[in-house]
Amino acid sequence: MKQKTAVVGFGCAGYHAVKAMREHGYQGEIDVYTDTAWTPGNPMLTTYYIYGKIGREGTRPFGTIGEIQKKYPIHIESVMVKKVLSEEKAVLTDGGEKRFYDQILIATGARAFVPPVPGAGGRNVYSMRTMDDAMLVKEALEAGTIRSAVVVGASMVGIKLVELFHAKGIKCTLADMAAGIFPVSAVPRIADEIEQRLKNMGVDLAFSKALQSIEDRNGMKQVVFADGKSISCDMVMMCIGTRANTQVADGKIMVNRGIVADTSMRTNMPDIYCAGDCCEGVNLQTGQTQIIGIWDNAARQGRTAGANMAGVKTVYPGNLLHNITHFMGMDFIGYGDVKSEGEEFVYENKEKGQKFVVIVKDGVPVCMNFLDSYGASGVLKSYMLGKLAGRKEGLSPVARVRMIREGVPEKLIDLLMKEKENDNGESN
Repeated sequence: MKQKTAVVGFGCAGYHAVKAMREHGYQGEIDVYTDTAWTPGNPMLTTYYIYGKIGREGTRPFGTIGEIQKKYPIHIESVMVKKVLSEEKAVLTDGGEKRFYDQILIATGARAFVPPVPGAGGRNVYSMRTMDDAMLVKEALEAGTIRSAVVVGASMVGIKLVELFHAKGIKCTLADMAAGIFPVSAVPRIADEIEQRLKNMGVDLAFSKALQSIEDRNGMKQVVFADGKSISCDMVMMCIGTRANTQVADGKIMVNRGIVADTSMRTNMPDIYCAGDCCEGVNLQTGQTQIIGIWDNAARQGRTAGANMAGVKTVYPGNLLHNITHFMGMDFIGYGDVKSEGEEFVYENKEKGQKFVVIVKDGVPVCMNFLDSYGASGVLKSYMLGKLAGRKEGLSPVARVRMIREGVPEKLIDLLMKEKENDNGESN
């Protein structure tokens, strides 16, 4: 009798799990449960679609559902999953039907978080996560009546919307209750530089502002903050963050902020796996499980889960917090935890307008921020991952040459070239 697998959720992680299972020779049935007609895609592509930089086909990096089914035979289930019953290895549908499987992958992703403030669900107030969201915003902009907007949430999605509005000549304000832009990714020195550049381009900033309500006054939206101040606009975008879709997990599956998985992407319940933005994998810096909601991480987790579900033992050791984004002529790269304590080193390449901040603790970089040095990002990420894995050597001579070519200051390169000092304070 053929083995049966259920994949609950079909975004990046679900797709890569199915791909890995088939490529590793899994011959069993795969039932994919999804709550959307859209093919798996990257949520960050939604703003590019609205912008017009890509067409609808560009939002389908893996092809259409039909193309995926042909290449990696799966059966798409259009019913909704209410619960994954872990002891029974079954999915419970909204209709009350139990469907039994040999193994189940939970890859339900995350949803946009909209705070429960008055007016958050009103007209011309949108969130940005799915292609359905993108279609609504695109339609509103094409109507030609939007002349001003407030983006609530100084996130990676938020800044892409600011870029979109700025390009269309729409007056925009970026607001957040945090003290500065990219609060979970940018150190203060880099955040200050980005903010100054945005101001110079005509973007208004409203930080340290807690949202209280969104009201309708005289045909306009009124974004009201807890300090009593308000901003009038035509459109409000809610980009505060996301929340993991963990609601399908029954009470026996371990859940913190996300569903907890080990390095094989197994949950605490036998034959129940998890991957993607709903999942807590290992943070290499802390050794603890944590949601790292980025595309690359979801893909790697999905591939690992799929390989193990196909019977091929595979381990994904984890990742570190990181973000790379391009917006309004700038590149921001952030690796590690911005809350890390240590000695801060600041470097600049004024000729290229680049800025670099590195925080070092016990001889190891624990946080790096770079502005306008995208070409060096891959080398620097590999370096930091190596340090977290315990490698004592610094950058290689080849890496040094590449970094110099990319404009990285030699003083920073010298810092990274140093080997970790031994207990006597001498170089190894």
